[in-house]
Amino acid sequence: MRILLFTFFLGISTLYAQQIDYNTKKGFIAEGYDVVAYFNNEAIEGDDKLTATYDGINYKFHTKKNLNIFIENPEKYTPQYGGYCAYAIAVKAKKVSINPQAFEIRDGKLYLFYNTWKKNTLELWKKEDDVKVLQQKADQNWEAIKFK
Repeated sequence: MRILLFTFFLGISTLYAQQIDYNTKKGFIAEGYDVVAYFNNEAIEGDDKLTATYDGINYKFHTKKNLNIFIENPEKYTPQYGGYCAYAIAVKAKKVSINPQAFEIRDGKLYLFYNTWKKNTLELWKKEDDVKVLQQKADQNWEAIKFK
């Protein structure tokens, strides 16, 4: 019954909401990594058999338990800035893909970052004098670009 209500609510809300541009590389948010596992400080790929859809976006989960936790409160586990690199949103107001293993949980929210052998934006994010200022900038920039 709970899943049926969740699906109904999701369907109604998607009909009336403008679609945010989510980063769904590989067809899933966070490139198919389990968004609930991040909150346990783990970057784990989800299972193709354990999926959910929220706000029109597909999610994968490593365990059935994580899937159920997500269904109870999907907003909590949805990555900030549509799953794009938080640092790029803050500094350049640009949507940049992420490395799903580069993440941070801050103030109960999930932030994802770009990371290659040349550049680790999570480290740049942490080096800033005041991450709160970066978050505020990212929030403002995201409002301007989230529907594009």
